[in-house]
Amino acid sequence: MQWREWISRQLETKPAELTEETGARAVVTFAARLTFEGVERRYGTYYALHQVDLDISPGEVVCLLGPSGCGKTTLLRIASGVEKPSAGRVLINDREVAGPNRFVPPEKRSVGLMFQDFALFPHLSILENVAFGLKASPRAEALREATAVLSRVGLLKFANAYPHTLSGGQQQRVALARAIVPRPSVMLMDEPFSGLDVQLRDAMQEQTLALLRETRATSLIVTHHPEEAMRLGDRIAVMRNGRIIQLGQAEDLYDQPADLFVARMFSEINEVGYPVADGQIETPLGRLQASDALSQGDNAVVCIRERGIELKPVGQGLPGRVLHVRFLGDIDLLEIGVQGFEAPLRVRTPHYAQWAKGAEVGVEIDAARVLIFPENGDPV
Repeated sequence: MQWREWISRQLETKPAELTEETGARAVVTFAARLTFEGVERRYGTYYALHQVDLDISPGEVVCLLGPSGCGKTTLLRIASGVEKPSAGRVLINDREVAGPNRFVPPEKRSVGLMFQDFALFPHLSILENVAFGLKASPRAEALREATAVLSRVGLLKFANAYPHTLSGGQQQRVALARAIVPRPSVMLMDEPFSGLDVQLRDAMQEQTLALLRETRATSLIVTHHPEEAMRLGDRIAVMRNGRIIQLGQAEDLYDQPADLFVARMFSEINEVGYPVADGQIETPLGRLQASDALSQGDNAVVCIRERGIELKPVGQGLPGRVLHVRFLGDIDLLEIGVQGFEAPLRVRTPHYAQWAKGAEVGVEIDAARVLIFPENGDPV
């Protein structure tokens, strides 16, 4: 029997366990620990990765976050076996799959790959695309498995269609189903939502995360969107210039960023420069304690979050005046001239507050929530 005949018969009979209405769950995999030990990748004298150490627990979702060219995709390709490290080791369940004396090819690592462009085969039907990763299985079994996963992502009715007939979001779900169906112990995803519009991206992130939780696959997701990383990751590894500069939960990175680079990534901030004298910084908010990274005579950057500034009636806090108002939907972005500050401060307030240009206001800033870094913090 030909594949398309088999597919058509399944769609006609619609067995209960394969219908989309049942809300069938994805098959659980055996999650694996993924470990990078001192991983480097060199191209001549250029280091794309430098001494990367990262340990991901079984079933954990970790997001690699950073700007383009920082090494995120290179690390993913090394984990998958598409590239070899120049130094260091990669281990899956404490078994070395890449290192100085060993290299396991991608097809023997139990690793699922989902690329930015989805990489669907245009000449294969949707069900055939999903079943492609099960070529070693008997045909009927492969098609049953693929049909079940396709049902789980809500695309069973498109089984006989071809990729070009689907929307971007539907193609993304097909690519996810194809990566999941072999039951990989490790799932690697390279900016899988970058080609989707904002509303569809949010929906697909939620569905993808739900599917990853169901399958319990250990997951490493590359992104350059901080909000996406916070939404998806149990932990976030922030990368810059081929290194992981901070690793932790979203709350840790937001509340205690390691440096100015990370602070800028997770917050809209006002940056105000001040000199350090006797271990302190004199500001309109009062004297602030300088960090250990700052010495006498250094210049510090005092970071005030735009959302951390409260506007009050005149007479409370520091005197200020609204210089400009920009409508951004649910919030307004204001520029406030504040007594003691040479440049206006940017403030984000709920739109319903209805602050008008020229209004006199009181400005309250919690000094305990101000961030302080050396002036030489690397730019984003």
